[in-house]
Amino acid sequence: MATTDRIIDTTPLDVRAQPLIDALIDEYSTRYNAYRPDSRASARDELARYPAELFAPPEGAFVLLLRDGETIGGGAFKRYDAQTAELKRIWTRTDLRRQGLARLIVEALELRAAQQGYRRLYLTTGFRQPEAWALYDRTGYTRLFDSSIDPEAYFHLRFGKDLVDPSRTSTLADLWAPVPEPVLPR
Repeated sequence: MATTDRIIDTTPLDVRAQPLIDALIDEYSTRYNAYRPDSRASARDELARYPAELFAPPEGAFVLLLRDGETIGGGAFKRYDAQTAELKRIWTRTDLRRQGLARLIVEALELRAAQQGYRRLYLTTGFRQPEAWALYDRTGYTRLFDSSIDPEAYFHLRFGKDLVDPSRTSTLADLWAPVPEPVLPR
């Protein structure tokens, strides 16, 4: 039987988001336990740091990737500044990684951010998450840190991406505005 994957717009309060949140807590606490002995509590605090409303339109989004109704991935963005959205909580189930699912989630978030008028995306990821660095490198993000320095010195590694040609001074909303009819001389 064929599986059906679909991305849905929802909220971190959706019961279907709980597997994502629980898995992120487990992953963060496992990867960073040597650096933060209270890593489980730190991870829980980090995930609770932002109210769910920040991940809702008109300035944010929260998506889940469902396979046959089961949560297998997800992610979100929130407003960083008037022209920049910050990606958060990108995750795929560990047994389903390296199948392009995270790329689908990132692309879905990029599309929603562009539709909301954002011109840039920004994100941070931990230095112990090389899979995330590779994902962002492959999807066109620029490293906003000196790669020649030990990543542990940064702890949080910053990435960014322009959603539109950076030489343009208008926003994406301008690109979608109707073009006025030319006025012909009489």
